[in-house]
Amino acid sequence: MSVLHAILLGIAQGLTEFLPVSSSGHLQIIPWLADWNDFEGNDDLKKAFDVALHLGTLVGLVTCLRREVWMLIKNGIAAVVDRRTPITDEGRLGWLLILATVPAAVVGVGLRPLIDEIDDEIWLTAVMLGVFGILLWWADRHQGQRSVEAVGIRDVVLLGLAQACSLQPGVSRSGAIITAGRLLYLNREAAARLAMLMSVPVIAGAGLYTFVDIGGWKGIPTDARTAFAWGIAASAVTGFIAVKGLLAVVRTYSLRPFAVYRMLMALLILSLISTNTLS
Repeated sequence: MSVLHAILLGIAQGLTEFLPVSSSGHLQIIPWLADWNDFEGNDDLKKAFDVALHLGTLVGLVTCLRREVWMLIKNGIAAVVDRRTPITDEGRLGWLLILATVPAAVVGVGLRPLIDEIDDEIWLTAVMLGVFGILLWWADRHQGQRSVEAVGIRDVVLLGLAQACSLQPGVSRSGAIITAGRLLYLNREAAARLAMLMSVPVIAGAGLYTFVDIGGWKGIPTDARTAFAWGIAASAVTGFIAVKGLLAVVRTYSLRPFAVYRMLMALLILSLISTNTLS
């Protein structure tokens, strides 16, 4: 695999993982537009590379929100180990986030064959970009003021179901969760922060599953390891920047620009397909 391609895809992954625009969709669309064939005939290696890039963004996220993530883990464990101590807000949220991963895990394992069969359909990715862009626009019009501390079991179950939808490229994990969060009357920062925190157990779990599935580090061809390393590094750095940027943006501005971007991207891809500009 080309190191340059790996770095460019790593940058794309890092910038789009936490923005509500679908990182998996971009990882599919960019090679399609550029006519790259780095993984031709090796779908398993392609999936492993995609997961590796997601792990890179996880590193960027945890680095950026390290104190918050640590408090969730620490207080969540403490709530189980020492039941005499009242559970803290962080401990409660930590376990709620674990609960929110269940729908995505069930869908991911149960529907994996179907997902693998349809996730190469560029037209479907474009449609999902457009449809969920419209939903994001509509949901962001809700004047929600609920904070992260107000989230309960019903909320995280619904947010978890929204996250499960993101297994289809073009939907966007962050976009689906933020959309659902706004419909549940969460404020923009709370919805965005939850989308980021909910990604931690999902990405970590998917990374471990894929690593074991391909046979560990030995499952990655020797000539591809350098590209993997550069891609992970690029996604970690840009993921850190994206987390900082999104949290700053949602405190002041609406999510409309992201919705517009999604719809324009969908129209572009569908128009290219319809005119047979690309095969």
